[in-house]
Amino acid sequence: MATFEQNSLDYHKARNEFDTNGKTGTLITKPCDTIAELAMAYSPGVAYPCLEIEKDIQKAYDYTNKGNLVAVISDGTAVLGLGDIGHLSGKPVMEGKCVLFKAFAHVDAVDIEINTKDTEAIIATVAAIADSFGGVNLEDIGAPKCFEIEERLKEICNVPIFHDDQHGTAVITTAGLINVLEMSGKKAEDLKVVVIGAGASGIACATMYKALGVKNITMLDSKGVIHSGRTDLNKQKAAFAFETADRTPEDAAKGADMILGLSGPDQISKEMVASMAANPIIFACANPIPEIMPDVAKSVRDDLIIGTGRSDFANQVNNVLGFPFIFRGALDVRATKITENMKMAASQALAALAKEPAPDYVAKAHKRDDMVYGPNYIIPSPFDKRLLVWVSSAVAEAAVKDGVAGVKDFDLQAYKAKLQALSDHFAK
Repeated sequence: MATFEQNSLDYHKARNEFDTNGKTGTLITKPCDTIAELAMAYSPGVAYPCLEIEKDIQKAYDYTNKGNLVAVISDGTAVLGLGDIGHLSGKPVMEGKCVLFKAFAHVDAVDIEINTKDTEAIIATVAAIADSFGGVNLEDIGAPKCFEIEERLKEICNVPIFHDDQHGTAVITTAGLINVLEMSGKKAEDLKVVVIGAGASGIACATMYKALGVKNITMLDSKGVIHSGRTDLNKQKAAFAFETADRTPEDAAKGADMILGLSGPDQISKEMVASMAANPIIFACANPIPEIMPDVAKSVRDDLIIGTGRSDFANQVNNVLGFPFIFRGALDVRATKITENMKMAASQALAALAKEPAPDYVAKAHKRDDMVYGPNYIIPSPFDKRLLVWVSSAVAEAAVKDGVAGVKDFDLQAYKAKLQALSDHFAK
């Protein structure tokens, strides 16, 4: 019997003589079957849209694929849990990200692997090519340089720059936290939150929790609690340093309302779970083995809500709930950047959708009959086709309100109808 590893390797190879290796290709969207069509597709007819764009660069959205095209760009320095494996070794992941863009939000994407680890070279390369795309998804770029790369590119480029490793998990876990606050009756400003893992995702999550109103955040890296007495902190970590006697994960967990794990297996013990506050939440996001298994955590206490990064457990923290629809909304209003309000709008839309009755096809996809808003369903399923309308429209509306949208006379209800029509068209 073939192993999963062998099946995965076979999946990435050509299936027949007419197939190609890998997971993506190109699709021609206009006919080119006659001499007249050939003349319009290329010379001489192609000159006319070129001249229109020369007169008004915004016309590139009207006459090219720019408005539905995202570049997935990586240097291969932080690929999944594999680490710095090199730019080409990370290409299967980047191709996979392109597949998810297309499959979930009907956004075209192309992967670009950059053969350099130099921060300045990466910034220069992305800045030079960004205008060819409607947006740029930075992926699997190691911390701390990923922070500088994203921030500087956001200043330079005229299209959205989004490092999903930073913001994806933040958007999804914030959605879950919004719903847990409602269920428990707690207030964000009263929470004690512990973040185990101070990489790109941990920093972004903590930043978003602050925006939600959380004030008490204890962050830990491989050396323990990030406190004000440490002298080895980079700028991003230092922003979360404060005076505390806590030094270990066990110290930090005492009385915590939430623990977010972005580290590795077995980083959350049963004793830590037992010491948390009433009605706690744990997001154990390490893959494939979370910081604590759900059954182990629940064996300690029954008032716990837990989510992981795995699809075989309830409350999966899956970035595919976010980035395809965030980019869909940003692209459709020709946004120049993705703002904090756009990310929060995505979180709020996800939280709201989880309260809606899950369609039968969602329950069938998960082989579950308990897909009802509650402790085991605080985050929507990635298979819920309503995500396209709910999340993308919320992001687009926020972009318009923040003044970063290029479209004029935005009609929210008309846009929702357009998204629903798009969803219905591809469901056929």
